[in-house]
Amino acid sequence: MTEAVEYDVVVLGGGPAGENIVDRTRAAGLSTALVESELVGGECSYWACVPSKALLRPALARSEARRVPGLAGAVRGPLDAEAVFAHRDYWTGDWKDDGQLDWLDSIGAHLYRGHGRLYGVRKVAVTSPEGEHHVLAARHAVVVATGTRAVVPDLPGIAGARPWTSREATSAREVPGRLLIVGGSVVAAEMATAWQALGSEVTVLVRGSGLLPRMESFAGELVAEALTEAGAVVRTGVAVEAVVRNGPTGPVTVVLEGGETLEGDELLMATGRAPRTEDIGLDTVGLTPGDWIGVDESCRVPGHDWLYAVGDVNHRALLTHQGKYQARIAGAAIAARAAGSPPLDASRWGAHAATADTEALPQAVFTDPEAAAVGLTLAEAERAGHRVRAVDYDLGRVSGAGLYADGYRGRARMVVDLDREVLLGATFVGPGAAELVHAATVAVVGEVPIGRLWHAVPSFPTISEVWLRLLETYRG
Repeated sequence: MTEAVEYDVVVLGGGPAGENIVDRTRAAGLSTALVESELVGGECSYWACVPSKALLRPALARSEARRVPGLAGAVRGPLDAEAVFAHRDYWTGDWKDDGQLDWLDSIGAHLYRGHGRLYGVRKVAVTSPEGEHHVLAARHAVVVATGTRAVVPDLPGIAGARPWTSREATSAREVPGRLLIVGGSVVAAEMATAWQALGSEVTVLVRGSGLLPRMESFAGELVAEALTEAGAVVRTGVAVEAVVRNGPTGPVTVVLEGGETLEGDELLMATGRAPRTEDIGLDTVGLTPGDWIGVDESCRVPGHDWLYAVGDVNHRALLTHQGKYQARIAGAAIAARAAGSPPLDASRWGAHAATADTEALPQAVFTDPEAAAVGLTLAEAERAGHRVRAVDYDLGRVSGAGLYADGYRGRARMVVDLDREVLLGATFVGPGAAELVHAATVAVVGEVPIGRLWHAVPSFPTISEVWLRLLETYRG
């Protein structure tokens, strides 16, 4: 190994969480090195959030336009798949990270291309694609932000079947005639929506009782209903036992529990994520390779006053916006500790505590209809011991929703803590519903009393008038 190069902070992983750590530590005047083995910008920018939304936006816009009088007749034809793919490619920068590199240069951060591994306390060893070796030493902090990878279950025949994961599903350049999707997650639901709209015959195979199991049950039910009406097949309570594919380009067959077989042209396994920690040197600092990295509220690893983990890798909240939020919290903590500031404020909602990860986690799913939620579901609130009431309202009965699209179907729910009369959570399902969730996030984070929310008057005629209807229903 060469002589170590010193920086104040070394960041291992250049996805959204890693980029935000770099941004915050450089803003605090700390010298920072970023180590990335693939593209700066990470999974979200090239194989997840950005390309998936680029694929989904035409599908959702067409679906909504078909329900608008005077416009419906103009959007009868199929989507232009080549144009959709070109739009996606634009938003991924054609899988080049030149823009991110320009940004890193502009803030004075140093990029090391290659595979990085912890190399004992406060050190990271980097091997470049050309075989060059570097050792980076951190005066104040090393931050692990290596994210997650797709998990493909070890089924008989799976290796030879060459299944898609989320990466292939968001970057494919041809529309498969028949697409089998295994899983009920966000990836499964969104990719079913996108590829069905692009012309695939989609079959979704869900082991559990429905789609989107982490949300209120009605969210997955409404999404499954819409997929079915659009021509997809959604089957629940089924398990895949084996996969068969003969030849490099032939069809793929899945064998279900009980022996039933289904054939498709491609197979997407949307069956979970695992931390990318198997080969980053965790063993050199007393941690277990392949494990999630546990952290405290400031995202520092207990027992290691120099080591932090942000984003999916710490398993607190596997969402891009939460990883970026954690990075802002951790960046502030690193800067404060480096400056020798007074003790950190890691109390609930403090400046150095990622409280929202557990108490006000927002999520938007860009299916048709969209599903968005923040905070606790009714079941989660009850399990946590809160005395709660769920208030539901048919979103289609709001004037703004009726004007948005004929036959608008959706549902809204708020979960109220009856002892404090504040919101613990809210869920919205319907066209355009993703834009409703931030108001709910503010209400949950701010613990705004129901009595004060009564004075937050929604504009007429917007879909957000559902807030008034929820409050009226609560008051009786």
